[in-house]
Amino acid sequence: MSNFLKAKNFYLFIFFVSIFTLLSVIFIEYVLHEVPCKLCIYQRIPYLLSIFVCFLGYNFDKKLFILYSLVTIFIVSIFLSGYHVGIESEVFEEFSGCTANNFDLIKKEEILKKLQNSLPGCKNTSFRLFGISLATLNLIISTIIAVFCLLVLKNEKNK
Repeated sequence: MSNFLKAKNFYLFIFFVSIFTLLSVIFIEYVLHEVPCKLCIYQRIPYLLSIFVCFLGYNFDKKLFILYSLVTIFIVSIFLSGYHVGIESEVFEEFSGCTANNFDLIKKEEILKKLQNSLPGCKNTSFRLFGISLATLNLIISTIIAVFCLLVLKNEKNK
């Protein structure tokens, strides 16, 4: 376990977890044809950022700023996925970006085209893995990563 808490090993692990996560949601979207909502798309951003930050962290030694950045990224991911889980559980109302599809159109063909290209609402969870939504899974993964980031940060400060 102490070997895992070394920053270089941790960066490498989070790098591959982030790539695997992004490849998984791309597979779900494009191969399984599950259309993501706007919050699902926003939840990909922390993983993209973590790939970049982990690359920097792996290549530059003794930079606590990079670890702080990684902690911040996954805390933001916790808030995004937690909000999404709250919407799915009907604790929160959907924000206007999830529900508002302004159809200021006059022609029937334009309305049909707009309806075909619209994203699903954020509380619709048509895809589940192990019986839980992807937002819930993201909340769990982000929380675990954030806790381990804090442990690695504590370990690096004590050196």
